[in-house]
Amino acid sequence: MAFPARTDQIEEIRVHSDIVDVIQRYVPLKKAGRQFKACCPFHKEKTPSFQVNPDKQLYYCFGCGAGGDVFKFVMQYENVEFLEAARILADRAGLPFEPRSSEGGGPATPRTDLYRLHEQLAAWYHANLKEAAAAEKARQYLAERDLTAAIEPFQLGYAPPPAQALEHWADEQQIPRPLLEQAGVLLPSDRGGPPFDRFRGRLMFPIRNEQGRIVGFSGRILDASSPAKYVNSPETPLFKKGRLLYGLDRARQTMTDTRQALICEGQIDVIRCQLAGLENAVAPQGTSLTEGHAALLKRYADEIVLVFDADHAGRTAALRAAEPLLGESLTVRVVTLPMGEDPDSLIRGQGRDALASLLHDAPDLVTFQVAGLKKQGELDHAAGRTRAVRAILETIRYAPSAVQREDFCRSAAMQIGVSEEALRRDMWQQERPAPKRAMPPPPPPMSTPHDFPPQETKLIELMLAHPEVIELVHQYVPPQAITHPACRTLMEVIMTAPDPHELNLAAQLTQYDDAIQRLAARLQMESRPIAGDEFTCLHAAQDLVFNLRIRQLARRIQQCREHLTAATGTAARELENERAQLFTVKKRLEALWIEKKWDQAVPILEWDD
Repeated sequence: MAFPARTDQIEEIRVHSDIVDVIQRYVPLKKAGRQFKACCPFHKEKTPSFQVNPDKQLYYCFGCGAGGDVFKFVMQYENVEFLEAARILADRAGLPFEPRSSEGGGPATPRTDLYRLHEQLAAWYHANLKEAAAAEKARQYLAERDLTAAIEPFQLGYAPPPAQALEHWADEQQIPRPLLEQAGVLLPSDRGGPPFDRFRGRLMFPIRNEQGRIVGFSGRILDASSPAKYVNSPETPLFKKGRLLYGLDRARQTMTDTRQALICEGQIDVIRCQLAGLENAVAPQGTSLTEGHAALLKRYADEIVLVFDADHAGRTAALRAAEPLLGESLTVRVVTLPMGEDPDSLIRGQGRDALASLLHDAPDLVTFQVAGLKKQGELDHAAGRTRAVRAILETIRYAPSAVQREDFCRSAAMQIGVSEEALRRDMWQQERPAPKRAMPPPPPPMSTPHDFPPQETKLIELMLAHPEVIELVHQYVPPQAITHPACRTLMEVIMTAPDPHELNLAAQLTQYDDAIQRLAARLQMESRPIAGDEFTCLHAAQDLVFNLRIRQLARRIQQCREHLTAATGTAARELENERAQLFTVKKRLEALWIEKKWDQAVPILEWDD
């Protein structure tokens, strides 16, 4: 597989993308000797088994086997293909990156066309908002909402109201109609007329993914009589609303630093919070919080603070949003806003500190739920208390952590006025499996020790740590002595490297499959130089050569035995002679191995078997 990008481009990106600096943006790393450690971001664990080696520019998890170079980490963490990972790293390093197709012209993938279209659309909408006479109402609306300062940083825009304005612009830009339809911005008429702009006449909010690339739009109508206040892009190859959070591209660094995320209900609330310095604010995109959102948030935060409306619908939405968050073992707190207020109105009316104070004092989820039940009068009579306990236990069951459940039970029992033991007994009696969550499968443990022959992996480790043994291995270990294809590939890459002392194995393996990259990462992380006079790297290499060649002979002897069961006459005699000869050679090598007589073994090892 060849990537549609020049090798020099990729290498320049690699040079400017220190793996520790890159991973530190996603995962908090701790120094451990010459390496860095963390709990693995790709599977759940309590004891850190994820290591980053700055000298070798590799990462590897000794728990799940995830590993590779900086490109592989971004691919795995961001769930993107190689080209997108390269673009993310290039953008981070301030480098240009324009991959081309393997034929030498045109964009690399259809997704590239869609990304480019969204950037062009956002620029057009943005220019319209600032300059078009038809956008005066939109500019006035933003001024009245004190959002004029948001126009530039959030690239707000305006879609002109004429039904065919989008098509005319696209014709000028030579953008094909099918691409507009694929992006969901151009819709066919249901009356057989010409197609029209989905967002015409709306204030436009570009929706960016976590890497900051525009993947869709949300359009707000300026006519208060319209029943559809907001219209969003439909599901497209880029726009997956169940995995998008508005403002995450701007918020994720603050989230990573504070390990806290602030969840609002809409874009304007997010904009207001971020403009006021509450930069960890995000919002789901036209949908309730999903399991995908929860998994996404867990990358950056340990605690989630929900800021929803204070009415009954807002409280219900907060409890519903908490379910997938609890399922990811996230801590959830809920802000109770003053009636009739949202983050935007509260900050505009009372200032940033008014919301910041509520955020600081926000109760945990169970306390919030009990307060709501009390307000409804559910705890004032027996039937209501039964319903209240049932509702609270339903919430608690979403938490997979036994410790978190214990804390919830203790808190709820105290606030409801029942014994903790009684509440636990009800939970045990009513216990049922927690709702199944769509967890992304962990990387297959491709690089655990039992997956690869240990003698073969040890030999590769030795070659990486001591390139001076490569010539000996090349001379005395034929390809057929290496049984695993991945090990054979790695040995071939090492042996054919122009300068093994300067070998960047990760760079050499970018085009190979995942299993080989993961094995390479593991072996490079584990390889250690041999220091000592009595047992040198040469002795270690000789020892492994003995081992591998004896195993190769054993396999050939077994093959002869198997073939003998069906052979007769001359064929059987030839097979028996070959088996006897191989057996003699094997026993001789075993004796020389035990006696450590390498020089006497060389003629046998050079035997053309």
